[in-house]
Amino acid sequence: MDQTSPIVPPYDYLRDGAEIYRESFAIIRRETRLDQLPEDIARVAVRMVHASAQPDIVDDLRWSPGVVTACRAALAADAPILCDSTMVAHGIIRSRLPAGTEVICRLADPELPALARRLGTTKAAAAIDLWADRLAGAVVAIGNAPTALFRLLEVIGEGGPRPAAIVGIPVGFVGADRAKEALAGNPWGLEYLTLLGRRGGSAVAAAAVNAIATDR
Repeated sequence: MDQTSPIVPPYDYLRDGAEIYRESFAIIRRETRLDQLPEDIARVAVRMVHASAQPDIVDDLRWSPGVVTACRAALAADAPILCDSTMVAHGIIRSRLPAGTEVICRLADPELPALARRLGTTKAAAAIDLWADRLAGAVVAIGNAPTALFRLLEVIGEGGPRPAAIVGIPVGFVGADRAKEALAGNPWGLEYLTLLGRRGGSAVAAAAVNAIATDR
């Protein structure tokens, strides 16, 4: 048997991190229809495209006119960021937030499994009920569970606390499209950012929050 090591071809690829970063955003700005967006939303959209590698997601973006301003005002007032998943929470860059901002995810709460069984829903949706004492004036980031977004809207519709803004970008084949349509069409005048259809996810939601918090 030939024990000769395989020959590795001399791959031609960009190695400089700063240049990769610069070229990535140059490509995004060339390939993404940013001119149809307000300036503050366009800056957020760039980061969302970077996280998803899908320039066409801008066609499905929906937002309220004051969502970026509302998020930044809430963060400046030390409001927490409430997340539906640990992936969203871990994706939010703490060093770019105002000092003291809490990033909260309740999925590890020991009360949660029993609460979800009692409510007959997912743990992500049941966790919304554990936000009751922190929801008023908070920034909400949902990137994983459509059920969490549906439950949040139910809580608000029942007269519960209103967050300052909702970044609602859950991903999935079951319910994600309808949950985001419900957010975009909400009758309560909520400040929101969403991405219609099945696409989204924790990385995209976290990227949107990071952009809102840092692109000033």
